[in-house]
Amino acid sequence: MQRSKFLVGVVGGVTAVTALGGLGTYLLAGTESTSRLDEYSTASVNGHKALAANIVAGRTESKYHPLPWVGEKLSEVTCPTGLKAVAGATLTCTGKKSGGESVEIPVSVTKADAKSVTWKFER
Repeated sequence: MQRSKFLVGVVGGVTAVTALGGLGTYLLAGTESTSRLDEYSTASVNGHKALAANIVAGRTESKYHPLPWVGEKLSEVTCPTGLKAVAGATLTCTGKKSGGESVEIPVSVTKADAKSVTWKFER
């Protein structure tokens, strides 16, 4: 009886740790980001308010490989222009994998208003 209670406790504990690990991976590995449009992060692209290219590149580089088992390590991520703060706007940034191979990173706006832009990239 004592042994079976111990086994149930171990199995329950392993299940809980696995579930929490999965949830943590899901939360940290997200590719969506919401950024404020303020005097430091705003640029202009064809007369439209836009999120500055360096903000998009920096956030993409940091979130592309948030955990050792998610995504590949990238460096030198650059974006050609700012990301227009208009729903549906797209942009392709580039980066380099650890082996030097170039990679294209599609970026798109999912929601935008006068004060913020929500955007995501594809891994």
